[in-house]
Amino acid sequence: MRHDLPQPSVDDIQALIDGQLHLEGPLLPILHAIQEEFGHVPEAAIPLVAESLNLTRAEVHGVMSFYHDFREVPAGRHVVRICRAEACQSMGANVLAEETLAKLGLEWHGTTANGAVTIEPVYCLGLCACAPAAMVDGRVVGRVDAAKMDEIIAEAGA
Repeated sequence: MRHDLPQPSVDDIQALIDGQLHLEGPLLPILHAIQEEFGHVPEAAIPLVAESLNLTRAEVHGVMSFYHDFREVPAGRHVVRICRAEACQSMGANVLAEETLAKLGLEWHGTTANGAVTIEPVYCLGLCACAPAAMVDGRVVGRVDAAKMDEIIAEAGA
């Protein structure tokens, strides 16, 4: 967890919640707004969201954990997602992922100590014909082998 970033205030979080309450089914838009503003959904936001929507904290947490795009801690400056779908697995994505995580000393969703790179799983990037695939800061990259992943990680500053 990165402790070097300022934590948002309760008032800042509540203002984002209040700005989405008029929507039908506002939970996902609220979580997206909070994450867009702060780079993650801070733990302090969960009870505020739950109370505002008359939900339990467990219900809000359940939605957050179901959707892989929501983060409980800030991501690194660069996010590298490695495809975990079957086509990529058949072309070596599992080994690529294991080697990448081992080289960086991380688990999934981990961030390097210098805050440069976060590694996340993703379940299909739609680049099956060019497997294994990865996504770097929203840019899809195909035919990623160990050498290409080393380049990606080096360029990201890890």
